[in-house]
Amino acid sequence: MTAANLTTHELDSPPWLRVESTLMATARLLRVAFDARLAALDLNLTQASLLGYVAEFGATTQTDLADHLGIGRAAIGSVIDRLQARGLVERRPRPDDRRVWLVAITDDGTEMAGRIAEVDAVLRAELRRGIGREERQALAWVMTRLQQNLATAIATTSSTSNTPISTTTGETQ
Repeated sequence: MTAANLTTHELDSPPWLRVESTLMATARLLRVAFDARLAALDLNLTQASLLGYVAEFGATTQTDLADHLGIGRAAIGSVIDRLQARGLVERRPRPDDRRVWLVAITDDGTEMAGRIAEVDAVLRAELRRGIGREERQALAWVMTRLQQNLATAIATTSSTSNTPISTTTGETQ
């Protein structure tokens, strides 16, 4: 795409070139880029995100992790299993309710989270090249507004169809 049509490409374009399609294509490319960089650590973006979250916020439930990462509880269980097999996280019973398990980071997991942060910093610097702070702030504002509009659209759709939809995962409940 040339500089001349960076800001006008959506207005008269076919559906596959509109902002929503551009957003989806960008999200796919972000995942591919992060997965490629994280492959050196034998991780993918989902695994790295889980480790980063637990490293920052401490031990948390599988349900909270699933909600935060926007994937189902069964799928997050598989991610946790793989990380636990590598010794990066461990499951611990919650002190006030032994029926609930907390996912906690291990010392090896903390070390890996530091390596993930290094990969993240390098890739983010590359992604932001030529994009100023004000442009990033404007993009963040637009993205947040779009998320709010989508949540409203999902709520409206689920209330009219009587099928609850999770605004975190987008899955029908």
